Amino acid sequence: MEFENRINPTPEVAVLGACNIDFIMKVPRFCEADDEVDVDKLKVSLGGSASNFAVGISRMGVDVGIMARIGYDNFGNLAQEKFQKEGVRTERLIKIPESTGMAFISVDKIGERSIYASMGANAKFKVENEDLEYIKGSKLLHVTGMYKEIVEEVAKKANILSINPGTVLSSYGLDTLHKIIKRAHIIFLNKKEVTLLTGEDFKEGAKLLLDMGVPMVVVTCGKHGANLYTSQGVVHSTTSKIEALDTTGAGDAFAAGFIASYIKNLDMKKCLEMGNKLASHCVGKLGAINVPKMDDLDI
Repeated sequence: MEFENRINPTPEVAVLGACNIDFIMKVPRFCEADDEVDVDKLKVSLGGSASNFAVGISRMGVDVGIMARIGYDNFGNLAQEKFQKEGVRTERLIKIPESTGMAFISVDKIGERSIYASMGANAKFKVENEDLEYIKGSKLLHVTGMYKEIVEEVAKKANILSINPGTVLSSYGLDTLHKIIKRAHIIFLNKKEVTLLTGEDFKEGAKLLLDMGVPMVVVTCGKHGANLYTSQGVVHSTTSKIEALDTTGAGDAFAAGFIASYIKNLDMKKCLEMGNKLASHCVGKLGAINVPKMDDLDI
């Protein structure tokens, strides 16, 4: 459905962050200096953490709009067309005179990744008044793959703030990110990111974030499932055993499944289960956007 035909001027969920075109290469091993490795398979697709989340949650039947910057190039056109095809609102997908972001992703035989990113238009994101109104009109804002200064600015306007800091933002640590952390309602981290952010292991780190006032801390643990930490205790959900072909976008798929269930007021166990289910679908194929539509899920 095109956004011009929608009744509500703003979406239920707004997502702000990186929009890229991914060049995903399946390789037998990672390349070393002065080395050459043949590519077994190459896939070009829409990517970037915000894009992955937006398409994933849209396929869950949620009204979602993406807030990102792309270029006036063919890659920007490709991204815009894909979002519209997927039912993602594009009112705040703005073209600027920069190249669309690109990521060059090598995936080895056990699904591990090596990524080289060209941020392009993503690096030129400037918050406009229309962005702030878009955020205030949405029920929930999910932020992922964006710079600290931008996150601090938009976090003030979110009704419910969901954030996936990723490795780069987490590496700033709590002293630098405390303003953002204290505004967050939900934080998504993997075990490595918890340690980067807090300096503690994932269990103690999650408790530290709760003590700072974050109501929900979600820690994904790969093949061991995921944990949700709240003031009421810990909820754990296992994941199905599946061979990981490519882990690109798995965390974004998890967040999409969790938030889709959360805004439908499902219990926390169901939120975790849906997150794990979508992440499992994601890692079973090459590329970041492999989440099935809600009607095709076995639930």
